[in-house]
Amino acid sequence: MNKTIIKTDFNFPGQKNVYHGKVRSVYTLEDDLLLMVATDRLSAFDVVMPKGIPYKGQILNQIATKMMRDTEDLVPNWLIATPDPNVAIGRACEPFKVEMVIRGYMSGHAAREYKAGRRILCGVAMPEGMQENDKFPAPIITPATKAEMGDHDEDISREDIIKRGIVSEEDYLVLEDYTRKLFQRGSEIADNRGLILVDTKYEFGKTMDGKIVLIDEIHTPDSSRYFYAEGYQERQDAGEAQKQLSKEFVRQWLIQNNFQGLEGQTVPEMSDEYISAVSDRYIELYENITGDAFVRADLSNIEERITKNVSNYFQ
Repeated sequence: MNKTIIKTDFNFPGQKNVYHGKVRSVYTLEDDLLLMVATDRLSAFDVVMPKGIPYKGQILNQIATKMMRDTEDLVPNWLIATPDPNVAIGRACEPFKVEMVIRGYMSGHAAREYKAGRRILCGVAMPEGMQENDKFPAPIITPATKAEMGDHDEDISREDIIKRGIVSEEDYLVLEDYTRKLFQRGSEIADNRGLILVDTKYEFGKTMDGKIVLIDEIHTPDSSRYFYAEGYQERQDAGEAQKQLSKEFVRQWLIQNNFQGLEGQTVPEMSDEYISAVSDRYIELYENITGDAFVRADLSNIEERITKNVSNYFQ
């Protein structure tokens, strides 16, 4: 269980600086390049858990890579190469300070807001008479402002984003258009695998020449929620919980153990058995959403492997 990468301290060729996010470490290189290392850190309720999850970084990186390749005909993205299972290299961008969250079903945060009696989420109305995990009449976009590590992201409306100058109206219309196109394609990919893409988030940036591109991850278990399509309607009709593949099961475990990232709360201890179960769930999602068998990378010395692979790529 100790063979994970939760901290990075690399010195890559042409490295200028590094930023450590909740899950990824982003290295700025010469020639307007970014190198992103997907660690095994697990974040929930905007809090990074103290222990890593084996293979999680590899899974996130490889799903995101496949999904970017499968959507690049619709939306341009930052990615150039993936020289290591945990590493992606792409064009440097100035990130927009919003996350474009899109929801096809009333689950997770939306369901919690609904149960609390609220019917407006990020300026978007949610219909009366819905139950948790019902499908919305049409997908809704509910943006969030991006937060630094340890801070909570905040819901925000389209109107406030434009009014506060976080994103110009011209650019925001592009982000909305790209978000809907990506969600439609992601839903089709999921459907072909017997899954339902419930909700997800996308992040975008501008390249040095002013082009808006998709950045970060896409359709991974950290950014998305999936249900199994088989039996979905039967479970809804019976008022049962949906069988899902996402990080929501971690959130529910934390809630059951009295943790929601609130002040004064303590992260519950994660046993080796529980960490192994979380790793298995991530692998299950990988195999379900990609249709490929998961090939475990060598964990004997992850840092040394990454350094060698990146060095070989630049040579």
